[in-house]
Amino acid sequence: MHVEETTVSLSVSGMTCATCVASVERVLSSVEGVTTVSVNLPLEKAVVQLDRPASDTEREACVAAVEGAGFGASELLPALEVRQRSEHGLTKQRRQVALAFALALPVFVLSMILDDLGSLGPLDLRLTLAMAATLPVYLYSGAEFHRQAWRALRRGAANMDVLVHLGTTVAMLWSCLVTLSPVLGFLPAFVGQAEHVFFDGAAFIIAFVLLGNFLEANAKLKATDAIHSLMRLQPKEAWVVVDEGTVGTPVEEIPRGTLLKVRVGETVPLDGEVENGSALMDESMMTGESFPVRKNKGDSVSAGTIVLDATLFVRTTVLVGDTMLANVIRLVDEAQTGKAPIQRLVDRVAGVFVPLVVLAALVAAGVWWAMAETLAPNSPMGPSEMAVMVLVSTLVIACPCALGLATPTALVVGTGRGARYGLLIKGIEALEQAHATSTVVLDKTGTITAGAPRVSHIELLDSDVQEMLCLASALEAESTHPLAGAVHTAWENIGYPRPEVADIRTFPGMGLVGKMDDEAVAVGNLDLMEELLAELPEELEEKVALRARRGTTVVLVAKGQRLLGWLEFSDRIRETSEAAVKRLNQVGIDVVMLTGDREEVAQTVADAVGITTVVAGVKPDEKAEHIRRLQENGVVAMIGDGINDAAALTLANIGIAMGAGSEIALESADIVLVRNDLADAVAALELGRATMTRIRTNLGWAFVYNLIGLPLAMGLFYPWTGWLLPPAFAAAAMSLSSVSVVSNSLVLRWWQPSAKLRSGDV
Repeated sequence: MHVEETTVSLSVSGMTCATCVASVERVLSSVEGVTTVSVNLPLEKAVVQLDRPASDTEREACVAAVEGAGFGASELLPALEVRQRSEHGLTKQRRQVALAFALALPVFVLSMILDDLGSLGPLDLRLTLAMAATLPVYLYSGAEFHRQAWRALRRGAANMDVLVHLGTTVAMLWSCLVTLSPVLGFLPAFVGQAEHVFFDGAAFIIAFVLLGNFLEANAKLKATDAIHSLMRLQPKEAWVVVDEGTVGTPVEEIPRGTLLKVRVGETVPLDGEVENGSALMDESMMTGESFPVRKNKGDSVSAGTIVLDATLFVRTTVLVGDTMLANVIRLVDEAQTGKAPIQRLVDRVAGVFVPLVVLAALVAAGVWWAMAETLAPNSPMGPSEMAVMVLVSTLVIACPCALGLATPTALVVGTGRGARYGLLIKGIEALEQAHATSTVVLDKTGTITAGAPRVSHIELLDSDVQEMLCLASALEAESTHPLAGAVHTAWENIGYPRPEVADIRTFPGMGLVGKMDDEAVAVGNLDLMEELLAELPEELEEKVALRARRGTTVVLVAKGQRLLGWLEFSDRIRETSEAAVKRLNQVGIDVVMLTGDREEVAQTVADAVGITTVVAGVKPDEKAEHIRRLQENGVVAMIGDGINDAAALTLANIGIAMGAGSEIALESADIVLVRNDLADAVAALELGRATMTRIRTNLGWAFVYNLIGLPLAMGLFYPWTGWLLPPAFAAAAMSLSSVSVVSNSLVLRWWQPSAKLRSGDV
């Protein structure tokens, strides 16, 4: 069963902080059949995994659960449409912020600067004007906070809106009672005697929170720039070649094998192969490679790349949903929606944070009400005024917005930036592990080397070239190993038909054995031949070892009890491999080569790139065991590309696969490298460290801010320092904390892989 069939994705609106995220996850988890839930605050998205195929009934139940909790929910909208709605929402928020500040500023002047404007009947004119200016801010600009707060309280939760609502309501209620006390004779005497009102606090709390939300929303849009720019690369139409010329056709309707015409300046709409023409291609948006690449007949091209200097005719090889661009977008989307272990801890903290803050605010207010004259005998405010100020400031400053945004914003920016440079991060845990990596394990073929070996020599013992190559190619027909491709290429060059080989069996790490004309036939290494043949030529092992020391891989071919000879393969080392190994060593990471090739071949390659620890002759099932042993001493990253690396990639703390590797390797890995370059593996680890640095900085700032702000708002320092945080300042500090966290994450927008490393220089 495909994962998509058991997954429900929803767009969720109305979330403002980590507590909201926890609430949505809780109500969705209670829906029957739901196994896991992941909610992303910046993307306003929830992904629900079911234990059954997702039907309309399950989708409706999930939507109903979210709406019942006071949030908006709908089937997942296209990401670009969500972005468009967010941009419209920003315009509305901008107007709300302008109105709130336009009224809050005169309220501040009336409340804090002017002393006496006379009276309006029995009422104080100054306070009455301040009340009249504050009410629109409280009732209109703050309406959404009040609505969301009551929804949260009805579902038994407390979030940022509850704190804002309680703080502003207490401030407004107290201030209105003080203002109206001359006409409300039933009020206690201390209310009428109070000299301080908090209209400015109520107005500025709403104004600053709205401003913070506006700046936050704007920053969150910037955080998703990278993934949305990738989405815009996909053209809506393509020019399909027909007898009469070309016809514009929606890409969704184009089947595999269709011939497309792509003109100069146009974007390739679907993955395919060049059937006619030659042109320079701009692949920068897919790989981060700044230099154009020449594409000729037979070369593959990817959707999203741009033709620069000549028309190409491209034969499509995939449907629109299966292009590399579509897969990149899907991987990034899954990564951004995922949740790192550190974020799950934050969510648990946020779940109890708000109730504790409300309790702390009430306790602090009670203490000041009862003991203000003892604790602060020289204060210009009375006990009731001190209690109200402490209560409002504590409620407002403790909004957990910064906590909720600390991890996901950095994650969204980091994964999007990685995709921009061809680093596709699938596993969120891999990002968290990257900064702690102590050992990097490298496969040889296709990782350190280019993975495109060629037959460099054929040694004949009891055969001819035709028989050797035809038999070897027939045995390798079903193999996906890079050496198999080199054998097929050499066979195609001689142009003879291949024999029929039956019962082909693979012996991992050794070779292949089949049956032809009632005789066993085999292609593989010396170990395989020693098991199959009763007698081997003298000095064979020495000759194979001699070639291995030169960095040449030897594959022997046998028929019956005859050793026909061997094929020698050479594979060039990637230009950046030496620089990548050097960079890893510079940052204190141990590098280990783990390969199934002979010791001599492996050591030759290791010496060339500067690797000192080599484990050779390892069978695929043994690779995972070596990874397990290395993990006893630290965090291990495995970099490979083949089927034989799949188990090791899965077991390693961080699995990194070359993009041109086998499908099973790509599925097993946490990070996929589009450019098939070892330098990009180093860049992926560096991006992981950079992202985690931002996350940890964000969380540190959020916690330190609360550690300082809460005691200050509660008045703990007032008896000794005279420091007490007015509500307006508390609101400004709370908004600043959220904006600073998002802004800190946006620093990742300027991250890029080392240009020197990508060019093979450190």
